[in-house]
Amino acid sequence: MSSGGGILRQPTSVWATAFAAVVAFMGIGLVDPILPSIAQGLKATPSEVSLLFTSYFLVTAVAMLVTGWVSSRIGGKRTLLAGLALVVLFAALAGTSGSVAELVGFRAGWGLGNALFVATALAVIVGAASGGAESAIILYEAALGLGISAGPLVGALLGDWNWRAPFFGTATLMAAGFVLIATLLRATPRPAVRTRLSAPIRALAHGGLSTTAFTALFYNFAFFTVLAFTPFILGMSPYGIGAVFFGWGVCVALASVFGAPPLQRRIGSVNVLHLALGLLAVLQIGIAVSAGAGARPGVVVCTILSGIPIGLNNTVFTESAMEVSDAPRPVASAGYNFVRWMGGALAPFVATRLGEEIGVTVPYAVGAACCVVGMAVLYARRHHLRSLARVDLDHGVHDAAPA
Repeated sequence: MSSGGGILRQPTSVWATAFAAVVAFMGIGLVDPILPSIAQGLKATPSEVSLLFTSYFLVTAVAMLVTGWVSSRIGGKRTLLAGLALVVLFAALAGTSGSVAELVGFRAGWGLGNALFVATALAVIVGAASGGAESAIILYEAALGLGISAGPLVGALLGDWNWRAPFFGTATLMAAGFVLIATLLRATPRPAVRTRLSAPIRALAHGGLSTTAFTALFYNFAFFTVLAFTPFILGMSPYGIGAVFFGWGVCVALASVFGAPPLQRRIGSVNVLHLALGLLAVLQIGIAVSAGAGARPGVVVCTILSGIPIGLNNTVFTESAMEVSDAPRPVASAGYNFVRWMGGALAPFVATRLGEEIGVTVPYAVGAACCVVGMAVLYARRHHLRSLARVDLDHGVHDAAPA
């Protein structure tokens, strides 16, 4: 493991890409504080508004399959710029929406740009960062955590003025990221071999990568149940919701950067995943019990604390997907993200419909069950993850056998 100083000593191009990544990840939590305001402003139900997440992540997931094909033909820098340009365009258009249908459609276009940028940004940071792949992934996850934590704050501050303002704000920040990457990132060389469209799906034939990806699908269902449904049960202003999810995002960031690496060294990657999934299940039950009893402080505390297992999972799942197979990192990342983002696409709509039709405790019970299923998949297919134990041994873990 590189030291913190090593992680921070990076070329300017890496910091430019990381800044743009922060803004890209802000788009995930940006709409959280304003979901009730959007529902009120556009006269929509919670489940209709939840489609903002569903369209975004569904398109992101499918587009992941073509990111490697695109970047291997036009280069990493051009792919980043194309993705940023699409986000700027569709984020701005989202701010002009006159109906939920329009907003959902523009978020889908935003998801396409996000896929092109996010998948390529990880490969670019890994390729350009000093300190090796592990330091680069931690830097990438730090950008994710910072973006997720800043998104609700920006959404609350701008959304309290007008629900449209956060979309225009994101477009402006992404335009700044576009300029930084255009001027500071050197043109990346194209791969010697062009990636085939089928490569990400073929990569999932590897038992370790498919195990990691499908476990992450169940985990992401639980993750986005918290993110997409909780704003509707908090009964707070945009500032209140933004403050809750800012605290949650800080926990995500701290656990990603400072929690996951030492835990991996001590108990191994697979055991960290079991620990984090178990803790997330417990906290989802805590939210369910608190929501059922009308105890808002309990919902707030459990929501904020859920950022800890989510941060641990984000880092360890990403590293595991990169290391568990012999597929090139961009290909492994594309296949993994295609599967796992399906959980992010399904959860918001399913959770809000369950909450509307049955009761506010049900989505979290389902989320907890998904964590348990993920743990069962990890255990049942642990023999496919032996290569992770070898990677952990290289990092100084003495007892990293899968749980």
